[in-house]
Amino acid sequence: MKRLTILTLLIIPFLLCTSWGFFAHRRINQLAIFTLPAEMINFYKTGHKHITEHAVDPDKRRYIDTLEAPRHYLDVENYEENIDSIPEKFNDALAKYGQKKLNESGIVPWQIQRTYYSLVKAFKTHDSLKILKYSAELGHYIGDAHVPLHTTNNHNGQLTNQVGIHAFWESRIPELFAGKYNFLVGKAIYIDNPLKTAWVVVKHSHSLLDSVLVLETQLNKSFPSDQKYSFSERNNIVIKQYSEAYAKAYQEKMNGMVEKQMRSAIITIGSFWFSAWVDAGQPELKNLIKLEPDPEEKKWTEQQEKKYQEGKIIGREN
Repeated sequence: MKRLTILTLLIIPFLLCTSWGFFAHRRINQLAIFTLPAEMINFYKTGHKHITEHAVDPDKRRYIDTLEAPRHYLDVENYEENIDSIPEKFNDALAKYGQKKLNESGIVPWQIQRTYYSLVKAFKTHDSLKILKYSAELGHYIGDAHVPLHTTNNHNGQLTNQVGIHAFWESRIPELFAGKYNFLVGKAIYIDNPLKTAWVVVKHSHSLLDSVLVLETQLNKSFPSDQKYSFSERNNIVIKQYSEAYAKAYQEKMNGMVEKQMRSAIITIGSFWFSAWVDAGQPELKNLIKLEPDPEEKKWTEQQEKKYQEGKIIGREN
């Protein structure tokens, strides 16, 4: 009885927003492996544990690196009324807005491009550890670009009285329903312009934003208020969250948007990996150099994990 009393005092309203949520990021990266051609898939299958476990490293880095947060989003309204008015090339955007504005408003399409070229370099140098590292992180940033709420300054519905919608859309719904999604997405294709493709993804995600917000508002008005939330225990803490019934109704109202965005993320990630390998000259992946992390990198990783466990995020939560 004493334990239950303590738990009821530790009710928190919603799960924290950490991009797609650790579950979805790991699932997306894992499934992207199966889009790869025969020349690549065995290497990625062998490294699947690294690809999936480290899919969330960029989120963990937000607890230690002051520069990490803006790499996950692009607040369109902070730049322009129309997303098409934002320069696609980083140097053009830098000249137009300045570094401070970019750091404040998000740089996800440019971060995708930057990480892509890091992966190309890793392939060229036959560095297996860096191939896995940058593949995992590239998957993360591409995954984030598929989330409509990563394209707005109203990132958690805080401007429309919908606080909590971020974790609801990208964490709660996938955790409940991904087991029934169709993740057969076909084979990776070559991307001849990674930056332009990154912008296509961001622009499409932004085009879905109004539906994400409006449909939840409509559902909230029609759904029985006493059935909207449920409670569950995680790590000895009682969490208030959107109920399964409410999540199911929202998913149906959006016509499977979350599933479609996850599918798109999977094939896009696989295509970026494949394209990086092609751009590196299609190196043989059977006999790569297996390097261990250098002492400084290992120390940084340990510090990152420690800061993550402390739970004090730098910058906004998503």
